[in-house]
Amino acid sequence: MRKITFSFILLFSFGLSAIEPGDKVENFRLLDQKGGSHELFYYDNQKALVFLVQGNGCPIARHAAPRFQELRDFYSDQEVEFFMLNSNLQDDRLSIREEAKEYGYDLRILIDETQIIGESLKLSRTGEVFVIDPKTWTVVYTGALDDRLNYENQKKEASEHYLKNSIDEILAGKEVQLPDTNSLGCLINFPNKGEKSRQTSISYSEDIAPMLLENCTVCHRKGGVGPWAMTDYNMVKGFSLMMREVVRTKRMPPWHADPIIGQFSNDRSLNNEEIKTLVHWIEAGAPRGEGTDPLLGATTSQSEWTNEVKLGPPDYIINIPSTDIPATGVVDYQYKFVTNTVGKDVWVKAAEILPGDKAVLHHVITSFGQLETRGPRKGRLKYRDRKGLRGYAPGINSNPYPDEGGIFLPADVAFEFQMHYTPVGRATVDETRMGIWVSEEKPKHEVFSMIILNPSIRIPAGAREHKESASKVVSKDALLYSVLVHAHYRGKKMVVTAYYPNGKTEVLLSVPNYDFNWQTSYDLKEPKFIPAGTTLVQHQWWDNSAQNKANPDPTVEVTWGDQSFEEMLFGAYLMRVLKEEELPTYKTLVTRNYKR
Repeated sequence: MRKITFSFILLFSFGLSAIEPGDKVENFRLLDQKGGSHELFYYDNQKALVFLVQGNGCPIARHAAPRFQELRDFYSDQEVEFFMLNSNLQDDRLSIREEAKEYGYDLRILIDETQIIGESLKLSRTGEVFVIDPKTWTVVYTGALDDRLNYENQKKEASEHYLKNSIDEILAGKEVQLPDTNSLGCLINFPNKGEKSRQTSISYSEDIAPMLLENCTVCHRKGGVGPWAMTDYNMVKGFSLMMREVVRTKRMPPWHADPIIGQFSNDRSLNNEEIKTLVHWIEAGAPRGEGTDPLLGATTSQSEWTNEVKLGPPDYIINIPSTDIPATGVVDYQYKFVTNTVGKDVWVKAAEILPGDKAVLHHVITSFGQLETRGPRKGRLKYRDRKGLRGYAPGINSNPYPDEGGIFLPADVAFEFQMHYTPVGRATVDETRMGIWVSEEKPKHEVFSMIILNPSIRIPAGAREHKESASKVVSKDALLYSVLVHAHYRGKKMVVTAYYPNGKTEVLLSVPNYDFNWQTSYDLKEPKFIPAGTTLVQHQWWDNSAQNKANPDPTVEVTWGDQSFEEMLFGAYLMRVLKEEELPTYKTLVTRNYKR
């Protein structure tokens, strides 16, 4: 027998009881150590979901991992999914990735950075395992993997195979005979777990309402796209359990970029502390507490042009053809075409969409260019020649173009407006407009939208994670301001990577959980220097399986097309070319955080 050395043995030898058989499990979404996104309820087609609680530095978890991976391989074709789960305060993605590399973990390690998932699961120790039955979403086994380990020693071979036995019984359609065993491992510190006194002391007036005003009321306001308005405390409390659910599953706030890759000026996500504060307040019963209600009388209306304060009224207003929106149902994407009525070549300093009915208009993507004169796309914009203007989504940036920049708008083009609507229970007519602020003189800088696309995509029927890519070489030294990546209902994730001429690579944007319902332009907090010769590659994955609940039809191969039941690999990159006199400054920049 080989000795296992522990420090602070007493610390590991006692603690609270762990998750129990029969416990109901709520849905959640977490990222893994490689940045992949996983939603628990996505795996409802499996016969069992098996978890090993991982923690960096825990000898029990380290010794259990190889046998856990062996079981993963043994059941690889039997509809059993295996995961690790890390809820440690002290572990972050980088350190978990390093631990996985050092100890040979090739499993997905879900990272519970806020600890709210581990708290709700009642985890107590690293090294324990638990099994979930997706048919009932209940825990059917929890405890040790087998009897090979104790705190001081390990046997050469296990004589009791608790986890394997429970999986075999589940696959045989039997009840687990030994659903609970004693689990060893390192205690997990949940400093906020069960501290109701602290949770009830969270101030609605000072902590919760200001957070909602900052991140949520841009949509959840009267006439907004949110289904209900955060008008006061009573409304928030009434929907508080729903708020907890959508935060756990990362549906809200609608921000889908990987938090450790890049910094974005329009980031509307909640940070870890905000998430914990909100969830703990809700779990404490959403107490009102003392103080005034900041939501009462808060002004969130955006009925006027946001650029009017800086630039005055729009120079030109384009009326987008109206759309009849039914009370219920699904409204497919609408494509509206308007001939440019400005009548002359101009430079656009700013463009802004003013929704006719904010409650139903979800987003607008605005493009302009020459129309196809023949073929199946006759009357539509030419893809490779099209350029973009500011679109619309709740919270999207409609500010003037950066660095006193502008976009050249020829007189002889047409506008295309891709309109997405969400019925809200009443029939209405949407009459949306676009305002543009222009100059006849060339601005300080010319900005443009570089388009990256791949119209040759073919996504096999039933494919769960099909990958294709598109790229473009940046021919001149440039600055990158924002990125918009686009797919339809089958879109799963996107990664934008810069391959620099010096051989280095850098991930500029990762969207691990793409959501077709939120067409987001990711605006960089600081413009990114892109040297001439850099290849920008947009990698994209689709889920064409039945597990994708939004999939229109998992039985068909999908190719490029405009309709939402077809697919796209499309990206718009707002950039400008650097001037000769600017080059010395940017040429001296050292690009950091490269990854091979």
